[in-house]
Order: sequence, then structure tokens, then C-alpha cells
Amino acid sequence: MLLRDASHTILVFLVVLVSTTSIWLHHSPAFAAPYFEDGYLGLTQAELHQQLGMPQAVRDRKSALRVFTYYAITDWEKYFRKLVSPENGEDVYTVTREGIEIRYSFSYTFDPNDENDNRTLFVRLVDIEFSPAIPLSKIPALVPEFHPSENPTAPSFRSNIWILLFTGASSPQARFIVKEAAKDTLEWSLAYQLFSLQGLPDPLTSKSLVDRMEISTQSIDLVKHRQRHTHDPILNPYSREFSQRQLLPQIPTVKKIPLPKYAD
Repeated sequence: MLLRDASHTILVFLVVLVSTTSIWLHHSPAFAAPYFEDGYLGLTQAELHQQLGMPQAVRDRKSALRVFTYYAITDWEKYFRKLVSPENGEDVYTVTREGIEIRYSFSYTFDPNDENDNRTLFVRLVDIEFSPAIPLSKIPALVPEFHPSENPTAPSFRSNIWILLFTGASSPQARFIVKEAAKDTLEWSLAYQLFSLQGLPDPLTSKSLVDRMEISTQSIDLVKHRQRHTHDPILNPYSREFSQRQLLPQIPTVKKIPLPKYAD
């Protein structure tokens, strides 16, 4: 009888231990993993450094606009990191591919429940800048992390200065790096947002120039229900149907001049 009780106690202890260990492994920064196929979003800063090496510089955003101060990595680690919150520093890597300078900048977030002095940072957004600007058709060759869907009906949107593309399934774990207040009620997917400082033409073509892109996680439901007035649905520009449409003669759209209405 005592042997049976002891065996039962050991079994319960092992079940609790395994359950606790699995929870710890899920939340432990040491075992963080990317949420999507881009390979970056959700990684810890330490894991990113292991994968890419130490950054060439760190930049700090000075305002809501795109105004940055750049620091050498040695200066950042020795001095400026103590003056600026570590999560506000973006790791910067610059590469040259096919004569185009490509600058990667990684933004971070942290676990608000982490009260340690050196909180673990997680990649929440990847900012990629091109100098000079490049056409839409060249991005997949120059950015290996960019894997747009080829499905013509893949959720795609545009404004006058950017294109927003969704790809792949949503990830519940990705809510962790989202700052939206209602993030727990929405589904979050991998998103590519392509920006043009000079504005995008209408109609859009594969030769349209892009200066910058962001890899982030966004919500299709949020776009369709709350941002529908600023996000115009378009045919996926990386689909075969989009390419075939460009072969057809383009008829310029002419906006009609509104006629005044007079009282009878």
C-alpha cells in the first residue's frame, strides 16, 4: 500500500514537473523562435546577434518622424545605452546587393512583466531601406526575407504612398510583439509594407519605385473594419494575373468634373 502511494506521488510529481518545464520553455527567452517565415519577428536580440553578428551601428528615433541619431556600436554599449532605454535603440546592418545599398534596422519590444534590470528584448519590426529606390519587381531578389504570396486574391492594399501585403496564416504567439490595445481580440499575420517617398502611380506597375519596406505583424480584420477608408484593396502585385494585366493597353482614367446643381 505504501509502495503504491509512493508511486502515485512520484507520478504526480513528474507530471507537474513536465507541465511546469513546458511552460517555462514556452516563455523562456532562451528558447524564443521566429513567429513567421521572415525568420526575424519574435527572436530575442541575443539570437539575432548570433544569426547576423553584432550590428554595425545603433540608431535612436528622436521624434515621431523618421529622424534618427546613429551611434557606433562601441559607443552605444559603453555610454549611450545607459542614457536611452535599450528598447529604443535599433540595431542597424548595411549590405550591398547588385549595386543597391540595403540598410536593415531592427526594432525591439520587451515583456512588460519582466522586472529585471536587463530585460530581454524581442524583434517586433524590421525596417529595410533602399538607396537608390528600386522597382517592385526587384525586391524579392534583393531581400531574401521577402516571400510575398503569388495568390491573386491574397489580401493586398494600397494608398498613395504605400502597399500593404499579407501572407501566410495568423500566429497567436505574435500578439506578444503587437502594441495595438485590442490585440487579444484580433488575429495577427505576417505583413510587408512597401513605401514610396515620391508617391505611387495609378495604375500601379511592377516598375513602380519603392524606397523602403517594413516586415511586421498586422491584422487583416483591423484593416477591413477600422481602416477601410485609408486602405484600398488591390490585386496582388506579385501574382501572375497582375503581370498579365500589365500587358494589356492601359487606358488612363479621367476624373469627371463635378457639375453644379442648380435650384429649379
